[in-house]
Amino acid sequence: MPPPLGGGPGRGQKVRPKKHLGQHFLNDENIAGKIADSLTLQGYDSILEIGPGMGVLTKYLLKKEVQTYVVEIDTESVAYLEEHYPGLSGRIISEDFLKYDVRQVLREGPFAIIGNFPYNISSQILFKMLDMREQVPELSGMFQKEVAERVCEKEGSKAYGILSVLVQAFYEAEYLFTVSEQVFTPPPKVKSGVLRLRRKEDFRLPCNEKLFFNVVKTAFGQRRKTLRNSLKTLGLSDILKEDTIFGQRPEQLSVQDFIRLTQKIEHDSV
Repeated sequence: MPPPLGGGPGRGQKVRPKKHLGQHFLNDENIAGKIADSLTLQGYDSILEIGPGMGVLTKYLLKKEVQTYVVEIDTESVAYLEEHYPGLSGRIISEDFLKYDVRQVLREGPFAIIGNFPYNISSQILFKMLDMREQVPELSGMFQKEVAERVCEKEGSKAYGILSVLVQAFYEAEYLFTVSEQVFTPPPKVKSGVLRLRRKEDFRLPCNEKLFFNVVKTAFGQRRKTLRNSLKTLGLSDILKEDTIFGQRPEQLSVQDFIRLTQKIEHDSV
């Protein structure tokens, strides 16, 4: 039988993993089921899966009492999903998630994000989730183990950084379990970790949120320097710079410390 139009796989054929897309297909059904079940399904009735590939996770999502949408940049995977998962009819988005406005499909309603995320764009996925935090009460999925651990890290650690602070400012981060390299095709060179993020009940910060993002990113942009030196570009007054907090390095500050720091800078600029 010839392959479907568009160069997709023929019936019974599998999708070829593509290195440039960071594809490592999960082949362990038990782990796929555990990831799908890690969602609480509270506060939303739609799920968006990023990078479904051949649908190892999708099949478990389709059993749940929510609407499952998938976004997939790989046309070969899209053809496979269209052939093998008729239950997804009309809910396959053949786009680059990082460039696509999901509101075209999901409108303004709340939705969860899930996936075995490509390692090469996993941090960017989290940053986009933060941009959509008003609509995303929950995220669960597979990351490179190092990234998943970094998101959950607390102050005082070398791994603690921009992602740690920004994600934890709005979400409760929970590292669920580690996944071996051997359950993927092809096996990656690193272990994976499954992470769950649940948005805080009160997720609006008591400070200028745009300034908060800028302060965190600027501080960690020169993480070896004290805040007094790394935040020079923000034009702080000499009086403000005398505050003891500016003698610390960014990894020493908790999320709440960064919020208080932003409040100080915001008040200083008035």
